[in-house]
Amino acid sequence: MVRVIGGEGYSSNHEVQLDLPLTTTLPMGFRTPNCSVKDKNLQKKEPTILSHSINSLFNLIVIVITESFKINMGATIRIPLFLLPLIIFSVFVVAHASTTRHYHFEIRHQNVTRLCHTKSMVTVNGQFPGPRIIAREGDRLLIKVTNHVQNNISIHWHGIRQLQSGWADGPAYVTQCPIQTGQSYVYNYTISGQRGTLFWHAHISWLRSTLYGPIIILPKLNAEYPFAKPHKEVPMIFGEWWNADTEAVINQAMQTGGGPNVSDAYTINGLPGPLYNCSHKDTFRLKVKPGRIYLLRLINAALNDELFFRIANHSLTVVEADAVYVKPFATNTILISPGQTTNVLLKTKSHYPNATFLMTARPYATGLGTFDNTTVAGILEYKTPPNTHHSAASLKKLPLLKPVLPAINDTSFATKFTKKLRSLASAQFPANVPQKVDRHFFFAVGLGTTPCKRNQTCQGPTNATKFAASVNNVSFTLPTTALLQAHFFGQSKGVYTPDFPTKPLVPFNYTGTPPNNTMVSNGTKVVVLPFNTSVELVMQDTSILGVESHPLHLHGFNFFVVGQGFGNFDPNKDPAKFNLVDSVERNTVGVPSGGWVAIRFLADNPGVWFMHCHLEVHTSWGLRMAWVVLDGKLPNQKLFPPPADLPKC
Repeated sequence: MVRVIGGEGYSSNHEVQLDLPLTTTLPMGFRTPNCSVKDKNLQKKEPTILSHSINSLFNLIVIVITESFKINMGATIRIPLFLLPLIIFSVFVVAHASTTRHYHFEIRHQNVTRLCHTKSMVTVNGQFPGPRIIAREGDRLLIKVTNHVQNNISIHWHGIRQLQSGWADGPAYVTQCPIQTGQSYVYNYTISGQRGTLFWHAHISWLRSTLYGPIIILPKLNAEYPFAKPHKEVPMIFGEWWNADTEAVINQAMQTGGGPNVSDAYTINGLPGPLYNCSHKDTFRLKVKPGRIYLLRLINAALNDELFFRIANHSLTVVEADAVYVKPFATNTILISPGQTTNVLLKTKSHYPNATFLMTARPYATGLGTFDNTTVAGILEYKTPPNTHHSAASLKKLPLLKPVLPAINDTSFATKFTKKLRSLASAQFPANVPQKVDRHFFFAVGLGTTPCKRNQTCQGPTNATKFAASVNNVSFTLPTTALLQAHFFGQSKGVYTPDFPTKPLVPFNYTGTPPNNTMVSNGTKVVVLPFNTSVELVMQDTSILGVESHPLHLHGFNFFVVGQGFGNFDPNKDPAKFNLVDSVERNTVGVPSGGWVAIRFLADNPGVWFMHCHLEVHTSWGLRMAWVVLDGKLPNQKLFPPPADLPKC
């Protein structure tokens, strides 16, 4: 039995177990297995997806055994050899069968209060953060999203591969038109070959500031973690609290051309914690026992900030990044960028410590723009030993120890931390780094400018320009219909062009003195790849309007981070230092501030796949593009047709 139990802020306990309902009276307790999940957020009973033929076959075998041999309770079973293969096959199918899990996301407004400020926010099912998705590797998910608010809505299942199910990926105007008011859409996909921590969030405008929640993918039944079994598992999702409406924030910024206002607080599981005014009661508390191991599932769902995280007087062991196991390593501090997830083991102290401990997170910031320079805190509390009597007053008097986080701009720590991440690269969990490369790409990513409208004074870098962002100087313009539909039906004309530049059209000293002309071009351009193309992509930060770290997220794929460095990428020298053995595999990677990162991936998933900076302000400014992966020749290499309820623009 696998038990996953959360502390406060993780709304309910759940058990994932194998139920064994009796289907017929048999000797020795011989029963037909039925896999189900017991959880308040799930169906009371979700039967295993088994074809009627398999069930019939299993029951037929049971009847033949029972009737042919007239077995009485407690008698020895003697099974004819001709039935043995059928029994083994049936048991194998039952043991490896997956489950269909149904969820219903109702998008509605809910009044929420933080920092003594009450606001009406867009939520899923009235919850902030939203409900967690729990599944096993191999499960199918059917998630019906019904929109009851005036905003258009789409939901992205961040990090899910979406093999042949690109219609369920979620980015608005890329794989679908958004769900309009009063409409519903069922996201239908299967979790193939993935286990670990991911998350879901809105993927339209800035609505993901309140629409987000964890995705917890448990290993297959009877599969074990490649690390010490935890006593409990606790999701901790970092977010932001805004007193203002984030839609108004970004709309104002896009109109004025200036940088958007920043958040008022960071949150852990929706709670800002005791370091903010009027927030002491809104504190995430993790209650632990001495001498136990806890698996913390860390998620950065913040809009615009990479974060350092640390627990006072405790060490953490990193075991997973972006739902891929890594070689375990110990660290006091975690760096986690928007869009990234990190699983860590927390081993508590062997004895009751007579203290409580702050768990804090604050930004890692490298750009020139303003940012929310505050600190979120939760509290790690040890449960008092049995046969001891502590009053509430005495517990409050316990020392509260505070961690020391790296400096706000500590790029040295960030570099050392990311270089420690290596794939497990074991026989069971290999690192299939592409050894050959079919297509090489070089993307310059960074900021730029665009001119103000005539007779308008802007608040950008100058009063005549607005802030913009681009990839290879193309600031991506979202179309008014979905790219995937245009691609699938062969109607790309007027929607997108397949001429995204494979490298900057005008090379320059990317991390040196910036060019005089910082204007970007605008367009809806994509890269087209034949199925199974092996891709190497180098992403280079630029110094235009200041060097800055950019967490780049690729939809539809995991990739291997084979190299990174500072300064300008050298195609003659740097590839010799690439790690093609156990490089970390993930879906979101930080392009180093004033540096470059190299990734490799296999384009084995047909569809249209968004790639963008996960700093939401940069995405809004145009730091985004899309890959079109063509169908392969075999049936399992082709994108399925769109579902009947696909939203219309």
